[in-house]
Amino acid sequence: MTDTTEQLKARGQKSPEYHLVREALGGLREALFRDPFAYRLLPPRTAGGRTARLLPKRIRGYAVWAPHALVIAAALCTVFIAYQVGLGGNEVAYLLAGFIPAAAVLMTLVRPVGAYWVSIVSTPFTAVFGDTWDGWPWTPPAFFAHIVVMVVVAARTGPRTATWMWLGTAAYGLVAEGFLGVGGSSDAPPMLFFSALALLITTVVHVRREAQREVTVQRTVTAIERDKRTLLEERTTIARELHDVVAHHMSVVAIQAEAAPYRVENPPPELEQAFVTIRENAVSALTELRRVLGVVRAEDYEAPDAPQPTLADLDRLLDNVRDAGLTVEKVVTGAVRELPQGVELSAYRIVQEALSNSLRHAPGAAARVEVGYVLGGLGLRIVNGPATGLVKPSPGAGHGVTGMRERVTMLDGEMTAEPTADNGYEVTVFLPVARADRMDPAGEDA
Repeated sequence: MTDTTEQLKARGQKSPEYHLVREALGGLREALFRDPFAYRLLPPRTAGGRTARLLPKRIRGYAVWAPHALVIAAALCTVFIAYQVGLGGNEVAYLLAGFIPAAAVLMTLVRPVGAYWVSIVSTPFTAVFGDTWDGWPWTPPAFFAHIVVMVVVAARTGPRTATWMWLGTAAYGLVAEGFLGVGGSSDAPPMLFFSALALLITTVVHVRREAQREVTVQRTVTAIERDKRTLLEERTTIARELHDVVAHHMSVVAIQAEAAPYRVENPPPELEQAFVTIRENAVSALTELRRVLGVVRAEDYEAPDAPQPTLADLDRLLDNVRDAGLTVEKVVTGAVRELPQGVELSAYRIVQEALSNSLRHAPGAAARVEVGYVLGGLGLRIVNGPATGLVKPSPGAGHGVTGMRERVTMLDGEMTAEPTADNGYEVTVFLPVARADRMDPAGEDA
């Protein structure tokens, strides 16, 4: 059962009402009393907003100062209201009554909370200057300026400060009516109504803008995390595929090291021991490699039954792509030769992914695959024309180009992927075989 207030007091604990009042007073102190005259210059708006894009180019750069211009215009309106009300009476007194609220409006640019206090405290003094006005406690310029001050401060600080400012204004109106009333009609109810309406609109806009900012931040974080996840998935896929390549060559090393002593008649013991050491190291490396693969292997991963593909399997890939509806031709230049298996696998996967992208994003287009065997390595160029069919939204997560770049980076190669002049797409890759020869796990000669 919930303890009563008396039971809480008996145990020396504070009641919930006490904590509620304490929290409310703490919010009031934080909003209006904690360093109220701190210097907080209103920063310019960020360029490129929707409103700025509607302006002519010559003045578009000045749109960042629009809030400052609006505040200055409100201050001038305050003085103008004071002058118009004072016509036919004491114009000088009314101008003085307008300059003080106008100064409070301008203060919102540098000391927002302090501007509210200047506006509320100066209201009785401006009323003395405007003693011919039949209204209390706000004169017309002070009425207008105080609403402007609260709106600007609420926009700069937030809903909590807006609530406390309105309550403070209501409290001042009650005190002025009850203890400082000098006759005449009261303009406190109109002040509370119009200020509440203005602050409500300002708060809604402020909350909406903050929500949009939070959504933008979350989208940015999500995009970054998605890119990282995509990158890790592609690296894991590459590691699984290279496992078969490396495992094959390590197995060959182990078998040859075991068989080598029997190919030499009466081999010296040192040679036999060297081959035994080579075989043991190869088997140990193969065991560690399988252990590493177990770390990066997904739960639903199944090792392929067939060996990893090479460029010799490229014709079979192109036939499958043609059956899927893509017109593709292959052009081979240079002296065809066997390349390190890691290079062959990466080249095959790059062509496969580029053609898959063509099928997804350019239905009905014609594609061309160029394979160039040059002295320093292998060149690839996969280009497709513009789509001639209906392009459907792709359900993929954008792994294609990321995976290709990872394979090229692994082999110290170079890659470009960009649209063509005829609205097609082109992927160009160069894989340096000489450097890949030293880094490729296969360890074969180029």
